[in-house]
Amino acid sequence: MDVKTNLPAIAYFSMEIALEPDIPTYSGGLGVLAGDTLRSAADMHVPIVAVSLVHRKGYFRQHLDPGGNQYESPQQWDPAQLTATDAKVDVLLEGRQVAVRAWQYTVRGHTGGIVPVYLLDTDLPENSPWDRGLTDHLYGGDDHYRLCQELLLGIGGLEILRKLGHDVKRYHMNEGHSALLALGLLERRLAQSFAGRVKKGDIDGVRRACIFTTHTPVPAGHDQFNRQLAEQVLGPERTELLTEAQAWHGDVLNMTYLALRFSGYVNGVAMKHGEVSRGMFPTYDISAITNGVHAGTWVSDPFVELFDRFIPEWRNDNNYLRYAISVPPEEIRKSHQTAKVQLFDRIRERHGVQLDPEVLTLGFARRASTYKRADLIFRDGERLQAISRKTGPIQIVYGGKAHPRDEGGKSLIRRVFSGASAVSQSIRCVYVENYDMHWGKLITSGVDVWVNNPMRPQEASGTSGMKAALNGVPSFSVLDGWWIEGHIEGVTGWSIGGLEPTEDPAAELATLYDKLEREIVPMFYGRPQRFTEVMRSAIAFNGSFFNTQRMVSQYVENAYLQRGENRPRPAEAPVPGGQS
Repeated sequence: MDVKTNLPAIAYFSMEIALEPDIPTYSGGLGVLAGDTLRSAADMHVPIVAVSLVHRKGYFRQHLDPGGNQYESPQQWDPAQLTATDAKVDVLLEGRQVAVRAWQYTVRGHTGGIVPVYLLDTDLPENSPWDRGLTDHLYGGDDHYRLCQELLLGIGGLEILRKLGHDVKRYHMNEGHSALLALGLLERRLAQSFAGRVKKGDIDGVRRACIFTTHTPVPAGHDQFNRQLAEQVLGPERTELLTEAQAWHGDVLNMTYLALRFSGYVNGVAMKHGEVSRGMFPTYDISAITNGVHAGTWVSDPFVELFDRFIPEWRNDNNYLRYAISVPPEEIRKSHQTAKVQLFDRIRERHGVQLDPEVLTLGFARRASTYKRADLIFRDGERLQAISRKTGPIQIVYGGKAHPRDEGGKSLIRRVFSGASAVSQSIRCVYVENYDMHWGKLITSGVDVWVNNPMRPQEASGTSGMKAALNGVPSFSVLDGWWIEGHIEGVTGWSIGGLEPTEDPAAELATLYDKLEREIVPMFYGRPQRFTEVMRSAIAFNGSFFNTQRMVSQYVENAYLQRGENRPRPAEAPVPGGQS
């Protein structure tokens, strides 16, 4: 699919971007989404450039002991494998100039389109040792380190793009980490107009250039920095500019509110998330574009071969995956079994655990955060074991990292290990260490059912289940995020609980066990043809829609090209200085 429009040049800013499995510039879903977005943009010849940080020491490499205790080590890589640009800029940080250079990674689409990605790097001899380490760690350090990184991403990214000669007209902020780029754009306008003071026209001018995608449906998830720290890092002139533009949130620099203040188009990442975000930020119009995944990246080799035979146009136009509904069930089953064996072989090599390819295998792999409730299935271990013994055997594959400072997430991993140990006489479980893109593709394609049970409404979108669907793996999930849109009961998968937001968690748990016992396990073993039909429907109905080709097309039409401005409602205070 090629986008034939007169699109303006777009710059896509993201703190993390998953470029390749072995380049550790990502931590999880946000970075994978960014990478998938750019891969589809390259496929579709959308004129995008991207900016992130180089993260020389990565996120971290996860190590787990037999009790599920997580330990971390740096995941260093050498950006010299990329193309070194000759662009170098100075960024004013805490009153001193910090030198920034950029490495270029080129995303190449299967149609020949390209997207340049610039990774900013401060490891330069003219910088102090502390400044040289500012682009080392993804989500590392304290608030001071993080705010310095966000200044480098937003302001430094703007300057690098200008130094490289990119004539950018639209700036897409993937989450609020890069929101300071809006401050940089405002500085440019004021420098060109010589007006001196911020006027409404200046704010509107920046808004016309900015697009903001918010991913976090809970207030605690939004980056915010106290005023004293913000003044220290930004300096007096930028601090005063924030005040003039009424861009403080009370006495706090809240990066989400900063992005909202300066963006003409704002969207959540699923229809439900858009609704939740409008409740959180009622003075702003917030649209919704549901996330997707890059089909060419996440379809496993056995299904690539299958789709090439039966749906040869699937790469160029993901809508063609709808025709998977006519692929013979035995072909779906055979391709899936091959993917399953590939996963199990890799697990045996890495962990020394031999899983049975004939046994129903549940998959649960994502960031280890408490709201995702990875241990939910073990809450009643006796019931789970009884289902496995009496209805049909079950085995489970887990994966996921907790942030190094997230003690709740680390405790969750330990509870999964404990729960798995308690049911080990009846159910074999394995927790894959150091979950990454490589393991993500193996697990989402190799298990039989994808499980997801977040606390609602805290799942903004979720994309792992979309990857599973592309490979004929149906979801068994709480109705939150994308699954509200993708769920057709007994057709594309199964729900855990209902849609009522006040539903008792005990009722959700009862639904989980009841559907396993009465529907999913009996269908897998007793009605394999019917189970395969669900697998096929997951591809046809979910895989054909929940992809970044569709998602990028929506961004083009709604945000980049025909932008209906999200004007603040009257509750928002006027900008000092009046009309321009």
